[in-house]
Formats: sequence, structure tokens, C-alpha cells
Amino acid sequence: MQEIDLKALSTLVLWASFGLSVLFGAITQRTHFCTMGAVSDIVNMGDWARMRMWVMAMGVAMIGFNLMVALGWLDASKSIYGGPRFLWISALVGGLMFGFGMVLASGCGSKTLVRIGGGNLKSLVVFIVLGVAAFATLKGITAVARVATVDAVAVTLASSQDLPSLLAAPTGVSKGMLAALLGSGIGALLILWALARAEGRSADNLLAGLGVGAIVAAVWWVSGRLGYVAEDPNTLQEAFVATNSRRMESLSFVAPVAYTLDWLMFFSDKAKLLTVGIVSVAGVVVGSAAYALATGGFRWEGFRDAGDTANHLVGAVLMGVGGVTALGCTIGQGLSGMSTLSLTSFVAMLSIVGGAVVALRWQIWRVERSG
Repeated sequence: MQEIDLKALSTLVLWASFGLSVLFGAITQRTHFCTMGAVSDIVNMGDWARMRMWVMAMGVAMIGFNLMVALGWLDASKSIYGGPRFLWISALVGGLMFGFGMVLASGCGSKTLVRIGGGNLKSLVVFIVLGVAAFATLKGITAVARVATVDAVAVTLASSQDLPSLLAAPTGVSKGMLAALLGSGIGALLILWALARAEGRSADNLLAGLGVGAIVAAVWWVSGRLGYVAEDPNTLQEAFVATNSRRMESLSFVAPVAYTLDWLMFFSDKAKLLTVGIVSVAGVVVGSAAYALATGGFRWEGFRDAGDTANHLVGAVLMGVGGVTALGCTIGQGLSGMSTLSLTSFVAMLSIVGGAVVALRWQIWRVERSG
């Protein structure tokens, strides 16, 4: 393959990822899709409607990803979620940090981008602080601490840690068949649960659940199938074009925020190239802003007081550090990672929800105490 072909392929992958992310931003702005909001609705009001959105999206993404594995298009081991190292402590600690932080910051990474598109200046500050904290945890001072502590505790498995790979050897069933069975089975159960109550069958829930889940699966296809090169002429090895991890990727909004800030600050450096993660961050903001402006929902909003500012700053740091440590956020692990049936993703997802519940209970306690 010639260099011009790689450049053209990279451009195609980037535009496809950007377009899907614009759609993601518009849908989430329209439907108020938000994992933190879903957990908050349950804790504060006993309302499970938005949680059914998230669970439905998880089920759709899971079915889509694993059917593509069964077809031989994708392989979970070629993503950051499917490696043989089961980083359970990192997922647990990072997930708790991220979950607690997203409550303080009024939303997770994707919600932060959506709120920026709607005119929220608080979220712009969160975006910058989250990105700096995430970059420090990828390559800086907190990265050293992460590698020396939580990342040092891991279980090395005999295969990739996605469930189909783990079960293939002991059962004698092919990984593709297991992916089809497990992905479709678990995904269908999640969707059926989401649709079991009338609140889960509203127009917004169906749009968010089906739409967001399908977009996550589609980005997997763009990155892992369309952007796959069997033999890069420069390295003579397989490659996934235009990704930061050099593996196939889907939507995630912690590390990509850090890479976005890096790209903006060092734009003149020819080594800094656009990636799926960077254009996805931009796409969500653009899609959210387009919908907000078109419907008259765009509103400037700033911090209420010093306490509000402090909460958002602390929350942003916790999300940046926690999201990188856990290998993802409510979208990165909760949807993209969970779609691969990765063990680490299960731990991270539950920990994120647990951290959010703790933070919400803490906030309620503070209000009751002050009252």
C-alpha cells in the first residue's frame, strides 16, 4: 500500500468518526443522555428512566460489536480493553475516583462536552482541568504513581480478557460463536430490561438507547474494520490508522480530551496528528452546539460561587486521574469497553456507578447537616 493510500484512508476514518460524534452530540443534547444524571435520578427521586437509556445503549453496542467479532471483522484483543492483564485494582480505584468526580463536576466527560456545546462555561473549565489531569496520568507525575501502585497489581490471564476468548479454550467453542452467543444474549437481556417499563419506551429513551449504542458500534467498525491495515508499509506490521493507542478504538472521553489539548497546544508540531479520539471530542461539541442553537436551547452559564467552582475543579481532577487509571469513563468503559465483554470493563463500570452513589449520598448528607 502506498503512502497516499494511507493518508486517504486516515482522512476517511477521521471524517467518519467526526460525523458519528456530531450525531452523538446532537442525540445526547436532545435526550439529556447522561450516566451521572441517571444515577442521580435513582438516588434522589427513584426514577430509573435515564438509567434505562444507558443500559439500552450498552446492550445495543454489545450486540453490534460481538456480531462483528463473529463475522471476523473485529477482535477484542486488539483494543485496550482486551489485553491479557486484568487490571482489577486500577479499574476499581480509578472507577471510584471517576464516579465521585463526575458528580462534583456535574457530569462525566461526554456530558462535559455536550454542556460546552450548550454554552456552559463551567464545563469549559472542567474540560481544561480534566485534560491536564488526564495527561499527567498518562505521561506525567500521576502516571508514575499509577504505574508504581495500582497498575502493579494485576492478574495475567492465559488469553485476552474478553469473555469469548476466556471461554473458548475450556468449552471448545470458537471465539466467534461465543461472541455471537454471549454478546447477543447479554445484550438482548439488557435491552429487554430497559424496555420492560413504559418509561424505557419513550421516544427519547429509544432515540438515546438505540442511537448511542449504534454509534458506539459504528465507531468500532470505522476504527477496527475500515481503518485496519494488514501490513503498514512503514513498519510491515498490522495497523489501525488514526488512533492514539495504535489499536482499534471507539468513543471515550478522558484520554482523548488530554490528546485534544496536546494537539491544540502543539499544533505546529508536524508529529501531532489528528486521531479518532480528537475528532470525536470536537464532533460531540459541534453536534451539541448545533442542536442547542437550532432549538433555542443555547444558554451561557457560569459558576454560582466559590464553592461551586471548587467542586467542579476537584471533580475534574478526579475524573482526569480516575478515567485514565480505569482505562475509560462512562462511555469509554461503560459502553465501548462493556461492548467487548472485558473483565476490566465490568469492574470499572460498577465502580464508576458506586463512586457516583457515594458522592450523591455525601451531598445529601451535607445538605441535611447544614439544614
